[in-house]
Amino acid sequence: MCLIIGPTGVGKTLLLKRLQNFHSVKEIDKLGEIPSTIPTVGTNLVNVPTGKKQETVIREVGGCMCPIWNSYLKDLTALIFVIDISNTVQIAASCIQFLTVLNNTAVQYTPILLLLNKSDQPLALSRFEVESLMRIDDIRQNTKHQITILEISAFNGKGLTEVIDWVHQASTKS
Repeated sequence: MCLIIGPTGVGKTLLLKRLQNFHSVKEIDKLGEIPSTIPTVGTNLVNVPTGKKQETVIREVGGCMCPIWNSYLKDLTALIFVIDISNTVQIAASCIQFLTVLNNTAVQYTPILLLLNKSDQPLALSRFEVESLMRIDDIRQNTKHQITILEISAFNGKGLTEVIDWVHQASTKS
């Protein structure tokens, strides 16, 4: 099972809906209308196609459930943490939540994907700025975690192929 978490309003539900209906890089222009979403209260389970006749189950846990995220960290094949890089006020809180998750021994050997979502927004910070603010270099030096970082936009489809490839690789390693 792959888990996707992050603060409220970062785009986890839209990302999952996009991944569920996305099958190749050739289809980015055919993503269609933006699906409607509401904040997740509780959890969602979504089957995401990751290859020919292959699917990975991704569980989304709502941002409002942050106090009990630790309950969902056991027996994961992969962990995806999403932040909104256009919301500068929320980045510090996102960093604290991310560090809290990293400190949980249940994810000690779990591959982690940090998604910098909403890169299409006019006020979005650059990847360099976010990595500096979150002190990603220090985190990488002081942890055994394998952390991959991708800059994406669930809105326009940027990075969806890379996310699916990462989920596929993480799921097949377990």
